[in-house]
Amino acid sequence: MAENKRDYYEVLGVSKSASADEIKKAYRTLAKKYHPDINPGDEKAEALFKEVNEAYAVLSDGDKRAKYDQFGHAAFDPAAGGGSGFGGFGGFGGGGFDFGDIFSSFFGGADGGSRARSSAIDGEDILTRVTVSFEEAAFGCKKEISFARVEACGECGASGAAKGTKAETCETCRGTGRVTVQQQTMLGYMQTQRACSACRGTGKIIKTPCKNCNGKGYIKVNKKLEATIPSGIASGQRIVLRGQGSAGRGGGQNGDLYIEVRVRPHEIFEREGDNLYCEIPISFTEAALGADIKIPILGGGSESFTIPEGTETGSSFTVKGKGVPNINNPKRKGDLIFTVKVKTPKSLTAEQKKLFRLLADSLGEKNDDGKGAFKRFFGKN
Repeated sequence: MAENKRDYYEVLGVSKSASADEIKKAYRTLAKKYHPDINPGDEKAEALFKEVNEAYAVLSDGDKRAKYDQFGHAAFDPAAGGGSGFGGFGGFGGGGFDFGDIFSSFFGGADGGSRARSSAIDGEDILTRVTVSFEEAAFGCKKEISFARVEACGECGASGAAKGTKAETCETCRGTGRVTVQQQTMLGYMQTQRACSACRGTGKIIKTPCKNCNGKGYIKVNKKLEATIPSGIASGQRIVLRGQGSAGRGGGQNGDLYIEVRVRPHEIFEREGDNLYCEIPISFTEAALGADIKIPILGGGSESFTIPEGTETGSSFTVKGKGVPNINNPKRKGDLIFTVKVKTPKSLTAEQKKLFRLLADSLGEKNDDGKGAFKRFFGKN
């Protein structure tokens, strides 16, 4: 029957060189996705849940993984002698091939204790978004965040049973949430475990469900909280608030709340890393003679900066420490880098034009600079 099995690495969606942590992370994601508590009555999900657990039971064990890498499924296939020769999942004596210890080795036993561990489901993580101004992102702020999360029902204390009643232990599975099924095959009897259909894998029967949560034990609640947006955060970065996501079940941990920050553009500044960039217009005269000009500073105000005479349009200058605080070290700031754009005079009067011509004649200005490539080019004509 090994030929009908999917490759365990394929089942967990990891490569054959995956680390133990990568295998564990993949397992947790898939086990949560296909868990019987999440998919009550879904036989396909139940089969996938079993397949995921089976794959993890092998790949999380160093010895079993080594044997699987060498022999594949044959390492644990009794028809190939693996049940005794390679130390597979269960004994092959007396014609019985028992998959039960796959679950017991992973969940810690075949009794109610294993049920308690297997039913622990971590809560879902939540992603929400908040928009802040350019200045708020640079200097930090506090924002009220609205989001919805799943919480334990306050009416029934997550039991799902109405007030004055309680959930009863399922008689079919004796509270384990799982039942053992035997099937006769050409190799003898095969034992498998699956979620109990009577209680849908919960181990409990609720005869009088809570009206507030319809017997689910959990409800979706709209929440608000104040979050601190750190200085220096960039658009697209996320803040994580541990434990503020949806509630875990059966002893599982609460999920986390992720806040993705979106930053509105600024009318003057652009940002690259911790540096700020802007373009500053200057007059023809200021460019030619040099001048003390005003530089806008993020957050308000300005500073004086001296540009040298003969400054050309497109020249860049740097003002140290006037950029954005570093998100990991707010005491360290980026720089402000500005580029000047020389404004060409327009709509000149006749007198002004005359003065410009006199100035040009006195400077000997032409579009040929009288040297280099231009001189060689124009000299041929």
